[in-house]
Amino acid sequence: MPTIIPSTATVFSTLLRADLTTQWRNRRASVLVVLIPVVILVAWKGLIEHFGGAFVLANSMTIGLNAIGLMGYSNSIARDREKGIFQRLRVAPASNWSIMASRLTVQLVMITVLTTFVFIIGYQYDHIVLSAGGYAFGFAMAILGGAVYLSLGQMIVGLIKNPESVNATTRLVYFAFIMVGMYAEFGTLGDTIKQIVKYSPYGVVKRIVAAGVEPATWTRETSYALLATFVYTIVFTLLGVRWFKWSTR
Repeated sequence: MPTIIPSTATVFSTLLRADLTTQWRNRRASVLVVLIPVVILVAWKGLIEHFGGAFVLANSMTIGLNAIGLMGYSNSIARDREKGIFQRLRVAPASNWSIMASRLTVQLVMITVLTTFVFIIGYQYDHIVLSAGGYAFGFAMAILGGAVYLSLGQMIVGLIKNPESVNATTRLVYFAFIMVGMYAEFGTLGDTIKQIVKYSPYGVVKRIVAAGVEPATWTRETSYALLATFVYTIVFTLLGVRWFKWSTR
């Protein structure tokens, strides 16, 4: 009998179902990823009066996007590579791009869930009301911001093979982004650090998300931040793809 090779769409849908099932089985970790920005959003309710709702929403979402790209995506890739899952998938009728596209689609679902929860809590608890354009544009900017951290996670997992080292590195980078980014926003680390953070991955994502939820505040500097977002994503992705190994051997 002739060998029947499944279509690309069939392979991708099968991979996607498997990855979504795995994500559901690890839903405790997913809940924690969503819970972190929600806690920040609730805790910072008092800052809305001084800094505005867009500031609080943007920082909460940026923290969540950090967690998805660094804590979630890169660690799952490192674990599966260590277990030899990618090696087994590569001998199946699945192209390399379909394997990674399936993983990234799952993360896109996580970004959508995270953004939705932040918007709901922001409206229900913090009474942050956005325009229809603000919600739509905010979603778009969240996806672009998430791409920065997913590509950064890809670069880290490409550079480092050991899953424990990947976990330690992503935690360190996550902590540095969050702590330095938040304190710099308030100007407590000095003007020099504030300017550096302004064009760091944390700073540019936070700025495009803040302007996204309030489109009327979009300025030329926001456009520069958007351009920097694309540059970060492209550079991190190219390095991550170039360095990535499908096995730890």
